[in-house]
Amino acid sequence: MSNFSNAERAEVLTQALPHIKKYNGKTVVIKYGGNAMINEQIKQQVMEDIVLLWLIGVKVVLIHGGGPEITELMEKLGKKAEFVDGLRVTDKETVDIVQMVLAGKINKTLVNLLEMNGGRAIGLSGMDDRLIEAAPKNEKLGFVGDITNINIDAVTGLLEKGYIPVISTLGCDKEGNAYNINGDTAAACIAGALEAERLIMMTDVAGLLKDMNDPDSLIPEITTDDAKALLADGTISGGMIPKINCCIDAIDAGVKNVIIMDGRVPHSILMELLTNEGAGTMVKGEK
Repeated sequence: MSNFSNAERAEVLTQALPHIKKYNGKTVVIKYGGNAMINEQIKQQVMEDIVLLWLIGVKVVLIHGGGPEITELMEKLGKKAEFVDGLRVTDKETVDIVQMVLAGKINKTLVNLLEMNGGRAIGLSGMDDRLIEAAPKNEKLGFVGDITNINIDAVTGLLEKGYIPVISTLGCDKEGNAYNINGDTAAACIAGALEAERLIMMTDVAGLLKDMNDPDSLIPEITTDDAKALLADGTISGGMIPKINCCIDAIDAGVKNVIIMDGRVPHSILMELLTNEGAGTMVKGEK
């Protein structure tokens, strides 16, 4: 905005006012995928955007992944990453690595960035206060978990005290075993438990495309019924299938709407929440 006059800057802020009113006091859950956070400059801008939302009264919950960094550490330790149907095979040694990367390095880095930009943030893993209870998903996958219950009190308590909760997607069972939990699934369940106004899924694609080979075929808005039809006829395929299913699950659980957007685009969160144009694909219910 360095080339803008003061009047133009004021006009931009005025145009954002209705959106600020809309989200003030509302809960917005942001899922920050590992593939979207590979650029340090963009990561810094994302944290700035989250702090700005927090300062104008939005209750922001940040849920993060970290797949690329988990794979990188596994390779450094001489372990080869294996995937089945897009899910990481997670033996006991691997789940320890997942815990180190997600609950350790990435979680605390994001908390620190938020604090350095003027926010108040506290990091949690899904194991804290049994936030995410889980059970084994499939014997072949090892310590990959299906979510059996969400205990949301720790998150709501932090929101009430004015903090930004930053959550890594680990879960645990009653025996204390740790589980690797799919980040999109965890975000959908947590957003549903919070009855969030909006769930924003920041990934490495522009949104839902009619033709995955044509970036200009973005679908800006779709209902859950239409999304189910596109799933049935094969238009939605590959890695977008579980993402869209998570969107549908979140809306069924009480989230008002879900956005899939490219988290590598500068200030995409602010474009979505504080402008008329928005960003990515909005998935909404049938109201």
